[in-house]
Amino acid sequence: MKFQSYRIYEGIKNNIANLGYKKPTDIQYKSIPPILKGDDVLAIAQTGTGKTAAFAIPVLHLLHQRKAANRTEGVKCLVMAPTHELALQIDSVFHTLGENTSISTFCIHGGVDQQPQIKQLNDGVDILVATPGRMFDLVSQGALSLRRIEILILDEADHMLDLGFIKDIRDLMRYLPKRRQTLFFSATINETIKELAYSLVTNPIRIQISPKDPVAKNIDHAVAFIEMDDKRFFLEEMIKQNPEKKILVFVRTKVRAERVLKAMERVGINTDTIHSDKPQVDREITMKHFRSGTLKVLIATDVSARGIDIPNVEYVINYDLPETAENYVHRVGRTGRGTQKGQALSFCSTEEKEILAEIETNLGKPIQRMAISKNDYRLTLEMTTDIKNDWQALLDQEEAYIAKKKKSRR
Repeated sequence: MKFQSYRIYEGIKNNIANLGYKKPTDIQYKSIPPILKGDDVLAIAQTGTGKTAAFAIPVLHLLHQRKAANRTEGVKCLVMAPTHELALQIDSVFHTLGENTSISTFCIHGGVDQQPQIKQLNDGVDILVATPGRMFDLVSQGALSLRRIEILILDEADHMLDLGFIKDIRDLMRYLPKRRQTLFFSATINETIKELAYSLVTNPIRIQISPKDPVAKNIDHAVAFIEMDDKRFFLEEMIKQNPEKKILVFVRTKVRAERVLKAMERVGINTDTIHSDKPQVDREITMKHFRSGTLKVLIATDVSARGIDIPNVEYVINYDLPETAENYVHRVGRTGRGTQKGQALSFCSTEEKEILAEIETNLGKPIQRMAISKNDYRLTLEMTTDIKNDWQALLDQEEAYIAKKKKSRR
């Protein structure tokens, strides 16, 4: 079935065609019809499957129809997202697909001044994309009313639970009309998510896209055994061997991100970081540069990069293995988007081997090993241009010093 066959507003069809899309993905094919009928939907699908468009297309059509019938003013659709970056990305999809419709979309998140957001809300918004913190701030101040919400969408619900937003989501219900359409989208499902989902939806259409291999078939992924203190040298070599490639590097913590940044700066590699300690304006500038390709290497934490759709990422490097096995799939899924090919390489130290075992259990099969000979390993350490951390140079200096002292004693 092609998008042109759907009974949706022609303007939306034209926007889809302008993006070059002809056929829906599996999640879109299964989600769009029940959403158009007004059903609640509980959808589980891996990252990179087109989840955002799966709800954006039918919701834009429904609201455009209703607005044409002179429905009342106020926010009609609330989309909840766990992070600033994901909220802005969802907002962008709604704007692109909703161009030349009567629907207005706006995004609110923390880290920026509230007043322009409040002004825009007062001017009128149909679809509101929001992160939980800022949304509750504005609701508690009386600057945002959710009483006219007709459609509630929770995107990346599993990540919202990981970030501790489960109480916020439950509290949200008392601000919303009981009669509403609820769309619940998540990359993974467990008992906690299932319990939350069924407390929000009514007789939902359940959709689950579960490929045998959770990692997309167009992603080649491998693991290399590299000790923790040596990882920066192998990252340096990887980047220098691929100077024109767009590379996304994942680390575990904000502190690690900044340390890796400094290590790359010492060897003349231009990169930047994205994590929750950076001001929102700086994060948006960094993402803009990485999306456009003016920045080739980005170092990110899971919190900031989960669910983000960045075009043309050729390599994902797991500098640190993720804390949870599920996050491995989310990370490597940042490359090989759509029909593009992608490569992912994980650096695994001795102390991370237990995590690797959990990841492989979750995948249901071992990850390909990238063999590094002892000689190649040693050469990588010796070839670094990081003088501050060039242990071989220090050893040579020490040997030269000892030899000089021995000579002076003769």
